[in-house]
Amino acid sequence: MNTQETTEIDTEAGPEASFDDLDLSPVMRRALAKAGFTKPSPIQHALIPLALDGADVIGQARTGTGKTAAFSIPILEQLDSLDDCRDPQAIVVVPTRELADQVGREAERLAVGVETEIAVLAGGKNITRQLRQLENGVQIVVGTPGRLHDHLQRGSLRTGKVWCVVLDEADRMLDIGFRPQIERILRKCPRDRQTLLLSATLPPTVRRLAESYMHHPEVIDCSKDEMAVETIEQRYFTVAQNRKSDLLDLLLKREQPEQAIVFCRTKRGVDRLHRQLSHQFEGCGCMHGDMQQRERDRVLQALRDGKLKILVATDVVGRGIDISTISHIVNYDIPQDCDDYVHRVGRTGRMGRDGIAFTFIVPGEGEFLTSIERRINKELGRDEFKEFEAVPRKLEVAKVEVKQTPTVLNPMNRKVKRRR
Repeated sequence: MNTQETTEIDTEAGPEASFDDLDLSPVMRRALAKAGFTKPSPIQHALIPLALDGADVIGQARTGTGKTAAFSIPILEQLDSLDDCRDPQAIVVVPTRELADQVGREAERLAVGVETEIAVLAGGKNITRQLRQLENGVQIVVGTPGRLHDHLQRGSLRTGKVWCVVLDEADRMLDIGFRPQIERILRKCPRDRQTLLLSATLPPTVRRLAESYMHHPEVIDCSKDEMAVETIEQRYFTVAQNRKSDLLDLLLKREQPEQAIVFCRTKRGVDRLHRQLSHQFEGCGCMHGDMQQRERDRVLQALRDGKLKILVATDVVGRGIDISTISHIVNYDIPQDCDDYVHRVGRTGRMGRDGIAFTFIVPGEGEFLTSIERRINKELGRDEFKEFEAVPRKLEVAKVEVKQTPTVLNPMNRKVKRRR
């Protein structure tokens, strides 16, 4: 990743920003209006023109800021018809099955008006149906690294016509050990492809991947100084471990959330807390990695349909759940990784809506709270109930400066006529 002769990119969309400014086709503008998009978010405003120009782009933005539409729109605008090309033209790689489904649905929403074949290739799904889809012809493939790798080994995923690869939630994919599969996918695609990398954070592992597989990428940072969404109020409670469930009961009754996600550290903890809450509240579900994919899909659909009010979950839903009605997040167990906190909290306050997040701190976990506050450059407010005596906390929160990442212009352009 070449960082010489960089230029600063204005990522502020501004109140007057419009999709009309982005050189989009009339069909896409109608699809955006039908989908309820009124103005581009900062990541959309910054990324779409660069992607349409054929640049490799690294986009850093918080969750819930419209990243999926930011990369889907330029891909849909430049696809060849299925009559002209029956092999995949774009591959979107995501870390989880749930995010694959979500990206596929979003792309279908934005493809209204032009016949477009999109295949979601994720583990836990019927592989026979996936094989049939690929054989019949697809234009966009959305998948998890493991299942995409399986199809490459089978020879069912042909990559010779791929002109764009998207790595969505790249930091998460590398965190959970998918680098070998990602690298094989990238090596199998043409060298002159366009690569778009989206990530909430840009740790060294992500930068090394970009250096190896991207061509002079533009780097746009829409996260600015804050990793915490401005519309999310964030508070903490100090509570003894054996009184957490009592505190949660009081908190849910006080807050009366529209919908809430309660995060636990372990699968066993999720099952135990779910059993307790099910006796006290209607519309309570749970989700973790040991559940069958069909059951996980059922739970997520119930959450989207508003049939579930409370979801108890591990970090399996820390990313890729885009449901605007989630009003509350409760960190029943504090995450020991700061980025996990950022992604958990990002499940609320989606696309400018208000949200609130509570974190339970057991005495002795102050260092984790301080690390989180340093990470988001914001001090969490202290909350309490009279029934629970809070432990005084005297911690200095260091303010950290977020460095602006330089950008590089990539002159590569896709040499095909737009069909829209």
